[in-house]
Amino acid sequence: MILLMIAYLAASLVAVLLYGIDKAAARRDRRRIRESTLHLVALAGGWPGALLARRAFRHKTRKQPFGAVLWGCAALNVGLVAWLATSDSASGLRQLANLG
Repeated sequence: MILLMIAYLAASLVAVLLYGIDKAAARRDRRRIRESTLHLVALAGGWPGALLARRAFRHKTRKQPFGAVLWGCAALNVGLVAWLATSDSASGLRQLANLG
């Protein structure tokens, strides 16, 4: 469980950094971070940081498809973690991820 919390924290910090970098690039009309990269970090467990950064930086808040995909990434991540924590068929993966 500790490993999972550390992974979420690390991925969330990466998400906040990426959102900050992308927002700064948008303001300066520079090369941007791909939306797929932002979503991949969210799907990998960085969705709490992504949601916080999106609001804090007021970044991509007008792009509704982006928001819907971000919430979908969060739901998929939570669903996968719940499945790993409860499914008998996921016992090997649980041990690998130190969830149980």
